[in-house]
Amino acid sequence: MNEKPKRRPLRQAVNLGRFKVLQKNTNGFHWDDLYHHLFTMPMLQLLGLITLSFLVINMLFAGAYLLGGDCIENAKPGSFSDAFFFSVQTLATIGYGAMYPRTAYANTLVVIEVFLGLLGVAIATGLMFARFSQPTARVLFSKSVVVCPYNKMPTLMFRAANQRSNLIVEAEVNVSLLIPEITPEGHTIRRLYDLKLARSRNPLFILSWLVLHPIDEKSPLYGHTATSLQEMGAQIIVTLNGLDETVMQILHARQLYLASEILWNYQFVDVVTNYDNGDRAIDYTHFHDVVPFENP
Repeated sequence: MNEKPKRRPLRQAVNLGRFKVLQKNTNGFHWDDLYHHLFTMPMLQLLGLITLSFLVINMLFAGAYLLGGDCIENAKPGSFSDAFFFSVQTLATIGYGAMYPRTAYANTLVVIEVFLGLLGVAIATGLMFARFSQPTARVLFSKSVVVCPYNKMPTLMFRAANQRSNLIVEAEVNVSLLIPEITPEGHTIRRLYDLKLARSRNPLFILSWLVLHPIDEKSPLYGHTATSLQEMGAQIIVTLNGLDETVMQILHARQLYLASEILWNYQFVDVVTNYDNGDRAIDYTHFHDVVPFENP
């Protein structure tokens, strides 16, 4: 007897910068999450779903009108196309006047369809407006993290840049070190350690921002090397929040670095140019470039 193939577990992916976290064996879709599902699905899928729903609704109402017999004035009896186009005009409240309901049955269907049409337009309009008005951050993070001396102290550094030509006001960055640990009882946990920054707040974020964490005796990174961090599977989690001056909404950006992306005894190439008149410019061509650190 042939065994039935096992059902593949459902997977959902959560993006963390350039990496993904897969959620296996989840319960999948819930009607309570319908708005969230529609809000997060790709735009082409959403437009396709709206188009398909529009066609299916009109086809169902066209069939319902045909069940009422010759209930639409100036429509060919039994013509599905006439009933379909009459449904489209009714659902969209166009009302050309060439075809109109002639029986109580048809008028009842028209009332129901117009109500559904108004409700559907309101939902679709609100959903599309929310999608287009959703605040997004174009914050660029360096591809790697470097560790080199800064003010005679080993310092972990990475940089971020605002790629839009506007201000992010009161920007704040938080950095955490994630290390998998095993307790004496054998429990595996993922412990987060906050990394104290030399400056965690930027009142006007428009150019490049070099984020610094001094590795002193109080730092969770104190005493570690590139090898020890990679053996532990350490990761660095970065979150950045700020107020977009243009749309006056809070922006969020995040990045995750693996231990293999921490470069020791390297420094970033300078990308900011200062002009005599006080202007400044940032060159993104070498934003991710690093060079070996050399003591002056």
